[in-house]
Amino acid sequence: MKVLLGSTNPGKIKGTKQAFDCYFKKVQVEGIKVSSGVSDEPVNEDIFKGAKNRANAARAYAISNSLQADYYCGIESGITNLLGKWIIINIACVIDNNGYESWGTSQGFPVPEKYVEDIIKTDLGTVMSNLKKTKDSGRSIGGIHSLTHKKISRIDLTKDAFIMALTQFINEDWKD
Repeated sequence: MKVLLGSTNPGKIKGTKQAFDCYFKKVQVEGIKVSSGVSDEPVNEDIFKGAKNRANAARAYAISNSLQADYYCGIESGITNLLGKWIIINIACVIDNNGYESWGTSQGFPVPEKYVEDIIKTDLGTVMSNLKKTKDSGRSIGGIHSLTHKKISRIDLTKDAFIMALTQFINEDWKD
């Protein structure tokens, strides 16, 4: 099975593969560089938009390059206050060859008010790198790895978001 992911982030590729491996055999995930079409740290609905844009861009890339894939995926991390408090979540979008799409989210973690403005202006990775004196954690294990004292990584959040998105593909009676 071939999965095209609209990201070259190693942590996102690994998490995507882990999710698909839960349900399918011989999964190959290829990450491709695409634009999310949203800011580096999307806010609220732009998180959904970025994930969908990435999945659609992966599909368009496959078509324009005559590539065969079974699923086209996008995942976007961002900050939201839609539930009344600021949290960081990951949203995954999966599109199949028929154009059917499904969504999933990861767990969310709280953001102290004092960091919200800086995260929105730059991104979580930059704020975490400055706060924890680390470099480039956003490209692999993510800032959540530091915040959870190495218990949860970006890989885990990506995996969980894609497992949630796959529920409609692995349960035909659960589709719209």
